[in-house]
Amino acid sequence: MTGYGGTGYYRKNGALAAMVKRYLKLRSLDEALTLLTSTFAAPHRTERVPVIQAAGRVAAEPVYAKYSVPEVNISAMDGIAVRSRDTIGAGDSNPITLEHAARVNTGNIIPPEFDAVVMIEDVWESGSHYQIRRAAVPRQHVRLAGEDIKENKLVIPRGHLIRPFDIGALVTYGITSLEVLAVNVGIIPTGSELVPLGVRPGPGQVVESNTVMAQVFLSQTGAHCTRLPIAPDEPDLIAESIRSALKDNDLVIISAGSSAGTRDYTESVIRSLGELVFHGVAVKPGKPAMLGNVDGKPVLGLPGYPLAAQTVLREFAAPLLESWGFAPAPRYPVTIRLAQALTSDPGFDEFVPLFVGRIGNTLYGIPHGKGAFAQMATVKANGYTHIPAPVEGFEAGTELEAFLTTDSGSIGRTLFLTGTLDPALEELVGLAHDKGLFVYATNPGNTAGFLALGSNTCHAAPLILPAQSLPDRYQPLMKYLKDDVVFINIATIDMVIASVEGLGVSDLTNARFINTRRESPSRMVLDTLLAAEGIDPSQVNGYLQEVHGPPAVAAAVRNGFADAGMCTSGIASANGLRFVPVAREDYELAVRREMLADPRMGMLLELIRSPAYQNLLSGSGGYSTTRTGTIRCLSPDFTLIECTLPVNPSNLPGL
Repeated sequence: MTGYGGTGYYRKNGALAAMVKRYLKLRSLDEALTLLTSTFAAPHRTERVPVIQAAGRVAAEPVYAKYSVPEVNISAMDGIAVRSRDTIGAGDSNPITLEHAARVNTGNIIPPEFDAVVMIEDVWESGSHYQIRRAAVPRQHVRLAGEDIKENKLVIPRGHLIRPFDIGALVTYGITSLEVLAVNVGIIPTGSELVPLGVRPGPGQVVESNTVMAQVFLSQTGAHCTRLPIAPDEPDLIAESIRSALKDNDLVIISAGSSAGTRDYTESVIRSLGELVFHGVAVKPGKPAMLGNVDGKPVLGLPGYPLAAQTVLREFAAPLLESWGFAPAPRYPVTIRLAQALTSDPGFDEFVPLFVGRIGNTLYGIPHGKGAFAQMATVKANGYTHIPAPVEGFEAGTELEAFLTTDSGSIGRTLFLTGTLDPALEELVGLAHDKGLFVYATNPGNTAGFLALGSNTCHAAPLILPAQSLPDRYQPLMKYLKDDVVFINIATIDMVIASVEGLGVSDLTNARFINTRRESPSRMVLDTLLAAEGIDPSQVNGYLQEVHGPPAVAAAVRNGFADAGMCTSGIASANGLRFVPVAREDYELAVRREMLADPRMGMLLELIRSPAYQNLLSGSGGYSTTRTGTIRCLSPDFTLIECTLPVNPSNLPGL
């Protein structure tokens, strides 16, 4: 039993079984890519497809025009066909009446005796004849035969990626079908815990999604992908699936089973069928990536975690197909400035999801969570960046290359919000999206929101604040921003004790409590409440057990990890929990004054003030919209006072 890691391989009662191993060697990203692309020659498979199905495919051979376009001389304008020699000397003071001319429309064949066309706007009819006041030159407004392309001339070369607009030209030149590169990719999902697409998973089960993602992603390059049935965690069944896939496919991708757990059999199976080229790459996420050579064909092992699988598909499978002549996976490089520091493990090439947006004239990138299982990271992110292996990370403000995964035009219609999130904001984000305005909101809390405003790395900060003034702990953060920041009221919200049983303050000493971080709004309300009731925090079981924020509190209570916790009424309702209101706070959008002149912020303010949004809040319960849409400023004593400021109308292009 030797190799680079994963599982050992032996027989138990006549069947294949596994022994857990650790990775003994990690290939570098460059080394692994070199092995992948140099070991396996292109399959040189082609197929003929109808021209209307050729977009996104790569031409396998040169394509030549079937005939000249146009095949004869035709008119490029509506007018009259003339002999240019008959028009010599024509002018405003010397109109010429032509006795020999022919009326033609755009695209009409020009009779052989004529060599020019005069636009109808420059022609006056004189009985059965035509009068002109401007001379024509030979070939004026005439499309000569073969002007666009001549018969048997090259239209597209071998290796050309056929685009949708190429199809129109190919059809025009008589092409009805063409030979394109073809590759067959077999994709095998493995795992006894998996259920197929469309089946709701039970406890301990999960929907098999990685191979669906692989099929859609690789199809963009022109690959023909076939997903095989789910193979349970049985080595013999996995081996049979690989044998079956190798019969008809040039590349086999096997999903999951490439880690180092007790039920990860892929390495052992590959060894039994052929050669293990490598197992383990110094890349995050995606370290368990695996490559085998079976019957001269590549067998690529995907990790089970979604982000890790995405990385291996993008950084390994796509480059392999590209080395075989297929279309590269789409990616759009831009230069961004990091809004937050980004750390990495030395020695690992790391790929981090980003959300990219424009603040002023600068493109900023906000790193998203790097956990390999956090699939929503790529749903919310619109790009990613690469931290090379020798680099330990980048400081906030560093400029580096990123790759967009969405329409670059949407970047100018994007807003960053950093602070404290509540379902009230989710409703607003939904309305904004309907108007073509994209909002990316993160939930690091009030303090981080103030700091982001101070560093100008967000457009606005959603904050839960006391109704009248900023607490002492926030005032130091605002001293250097006080004159520059205003507050747009989203709603007044109820802070509540949430539970399944409807527990109140008096029940907290007899319940399992879950708390939020120090200095969070819900924590400050709780501390004030306990002090008013004469309850020492040490009497509350779980007071020191902290989670990230109110949404995590509600999730913990809903899932039975705690009996009660503090959150907003909207969050409690969204989680199906009962609640007891204990305080009222204002949900505010803190904005730099100059940002009010931004059309995107103008649109957001219009939506906040709209009856549609206020009706949504009123209908969900727990929100007061009495002050919704009002703009307040800070007085010298840090009291919020209403003010009137000019706001740019929402004239953002595309909205």
